[in-house]
Amino acid sequence: MKKSILEIAAMIGGAVLGDEKTMISDIRPIDEAGENDLTFIANPKYFKLLKTTRAAGILAPPGTVEPDKNLIIVADPYSAFGKLLAVFYPVDHGPAGISPDAYIEEGAWVSPEATVFPRAFIGRGARIGKGVVIYPGAFIGRNASIGEDSILYANVSIYQNCIIGKRVILHSGVVIGADGFGFAAPGAGNTKIPQVGIVQIDDDVELGANTTVDRATMGKTWIQRKVKIDNLVQVAHNVVIGENSAIAAQTGISGSTKIGRSVMIGGQVGIVGHISIGDRVMIGASSGVHKNIPEGLVGGGAPFLPYQEFLRVESCKVKLPGMRTKLMQLIKRVEQLEAKIKAGEDKK
Repeated sequence: MKKSILEIAAMIGGAVLGDEKTMISDIRPIDEAGENDLTFIANPKYFKLLKTTRAAGILAPPGTVEPDKNLIIVADPYSAFGKLLAVFYPVDHGPAGISPDAYIEEGAWVSPEATVFPRAFIGRGARIGKGVVIYPGAFIGRNASIGEDSILYANVSIYQNCIIGKRVILHSGVVIGADGFGFAAPGAGNTKIPQVGIVQIDDDVELGANTTVDRATMGKTWIQRKVKIDNLVQVAHNVVIGENSAIAAQTGISGSTKIGRSVMIGGQVGIVGHISIGDRVMIGASSGVHKNIPEGLVGGGAPFLPYQEFLRVESCKVKLPGMRTKLMQLIKRVEQLEAKIKAGEDKK
């Protein structure tokens, strides 16, 4: 694929500084780009490479000046870079069509414009929309629905009655709608509470490999539009995750927790059940969240603390060995003083 800098700028709403007729055939990192390549620069620490890069064109933020280079000025170079990667490297899922080796129960409806690979299973009453791609080993339970242009990679499981929106991407091993972890008398009788709700996943959500979203006990577990979840994340029954939130790998969210909009959660975070996390909250990696967090708060730690308090606690941790040594010295001195005082009292 070859496109001029002018054509590329038009795609992403950028302004050209330099030769707009220069042709671009590939996209590469700034330190590897050659004379036919486009690159980007967003982090200030890489600005020194502007002079030395061989790239034919550079996506750059407003205010960037480099007279000898062809620049495309955009508000967010990294975002523009992502859009262009999709243009230069489109994902090829093969021709639309339903493999004769897929198993589709009577009563299921599959759009003729969907792509269903061999060994996929689609249950009775399921509905598969136009442009959906279902890879081998995927399981679609009865009465589940998959919206237009969604992609289910190999071995994804969608249990019965669950609802998947449009343009949803589910990576390999994702499980949607397994039973929530609901038991009466836990640790004693462990009596199973039937999980009769569903999972609803709204449009433009992406879930990483081996992430699980449990069905609700009653009602629905709900992941709202444009949520992005990394690999190996556990979302428990009746959790609600607000739109545009992003959750990193190995996070666990316990049942009935409500997470607001545009929340960012780092990796390996543990969140207890039945709490609320407000809009635009940011939670650092490896945090333990045990109570409600008001909107807009940034912090971390276990237990979770506001950012400045978290920093004070963390700074103390590295001083603990020295503090322990001083404490032991003080204890020894106190003991010596007490011994002297006692000896003096005994002489009296």
